[in-house]
Amino acid sequence: MLSSLIRALRTAGAAALCLAAASAAQADTWPSRNITLVLPFAAGSGTDTTTRLISQLLAQALGVGIVIENKAGANGMIAATYVARSAPDGYTLLVTTNTTHSANPYLLKSLTYDPVKDFTPIARTGDLPFMLVIHPEVPAKTVAELVAYGKANPGKLSYASGSSSAIVSGATFAHNAGLDLLHVPYKSSPPALNDVMGGRVSMMFVDILTGLPHVQGNALRALAVTTRDRTPLVPNLPSMQEAGVPDFDISSWQGYFGPAGMPKEIVTRLNAEIRKIVEKPEIKAQLATLGMDAFSGTPEELGKFVNEQLVLWERLIRDAGIEKQ
Repeated sequence: MLSSLIRALRTAGAAALCLAAASAAQADTWPSRNITLVLPFAAGSGTDTTTRLISQLLAQALGVGIVIENKAGANGMIAATYVARSAPDGYTLLVTTNTTHSANPYLLKSLTYDPVKDFTPIARTGDLPFMLVIHPEVPAKTVAELVAYGKANPGKLSYASGSSSAIVSGATFAHNAGLDLLHVPYKSSPPALNDVMGGRVSMMFVDILTGLPHVQGNALRALAVTTRDRTPLVPNLPSMQEAGVPDFDISSWQGYFGPAGMPKEIVTRLNAEIRKIVEKPEIKAQLATLGMDAFSGTPEELGKFVNEQLVLWERLIRDAGIEKQ
């Protein structure tokens, strides 16, 4: 029996060494072909536009092509599940936000992935603040006027959403301001915004990149930003709290993830290259024009941040009275 145990241990040890050698060999030759970045939102969204800028420079740094694959729908669950079930070889990555990795566990009853166990954190790339925009025919020039109009006309105002940040922002606004708002959900922000501009929906919380051109073209009116303080990205807009809505501080973050079990060497290389790009002053400035406050950190910091954000978004969703769908 002892000899059988020894043989089993030797076999297991040999198998472990083979796996380690294969992983090291894979990391040494990576990347040798195109890398796919899977996004949970449609083309034209803030995440899509900022990722395309970063990916151009990342492709140059790695010496391979990078393909952007938009898999919008199901509040980002389609894209997240696809990457979670992909091979952890560094060729299929997820560029995502708090929608999939902070809010979905508390918004959706049947989640087909685990935001912690099913992913390898790679690098955070920054924050994407949101702002409240309304159709110009809504008779309000300020948040206070919008609240007063909503209270005088219960059930008349509606809000569109194309992400969890928009869902939670709208519900938090309704709850904290004491308003009766109809929620109209969409697969992504661009079609939601089109219906606000068309007057079919009254308002929307949208990322600055997607919404600002329409504000500047007078198709929408911007009233406030969702962060606790004003943002230098649109310094003329007050925060929701400054505008009179208490306990309002919501921001969307963005980061890169791979499937669970990625080789450490590949994660380290990706993190280093992404950080070099994001921390360049000229790239920070470019991303700022796209509505993104760019910064980065280590994979470990991103992993810790995800766990902290899960706690925060659970509270935000609970306090807003949102039930799982």
